[in-house]
Amino acid sequence: MSGQEAIAYTPIGYMRSPYTESRQTPLQPIYAEAITGRVELKPEFAEGLRSIEGWSHIYLIYDLHRVATRRLLATPFLQDRPHGIFATRAPWRPNPIGLSIVRLLEVEGNLLRVAGVDLLDGTPILDIKPYSARFDCILDTRNGWQDEVDEETAQRRGRRLEQGEGGELQ
Repeated sequence: MSGQEAIAYTPIGYMRSPYTESRQTPLQPIYAEAITGRVELKPEFAEGLRSIEGWSHIYLIYDLHRVATRRLLATPFLQDRPHGIFATRAPWRPNPIGLSIVRLLEVEGNLLRVAGVDLLDGTPILDIKPYSARFDCILDTRNGWQDEVDEETAQRRGRRLEQGEGGELQ
């Protein structure tokens, strides 16, 4: 394999949220706990939602469809110094794929009402997976450079209550 193969995905649905511009969104779902939205699955995928109502949280895997540039270094919103893109959650990735854990509130046909929304309206959803505390909850972790950031700063910056250099948080 040469490493140059193209991979194509087709959206299974779209996010409907109150955000139309990226500068409006909270920087992570944890800072958007009260923000609700809905995932509108294409009708042909509705059967794939069977039994999902038993889960409290789900992963949304999506295309960061408005990201135009790619970078290998990024200055994350919690710090003022650059890190490698793979050591951050910044959107300017070689493959602009996003991942958010949201709270599942309601299922109605092919619609999922969710809370903790940090996605733009119209974001293409590529996949949905249930969050499982049995498999996904890891308690004893290292968090790299994030361990240097106090919680008050994280909360303030994550909710976009302060702006970084250049008037924009990254």
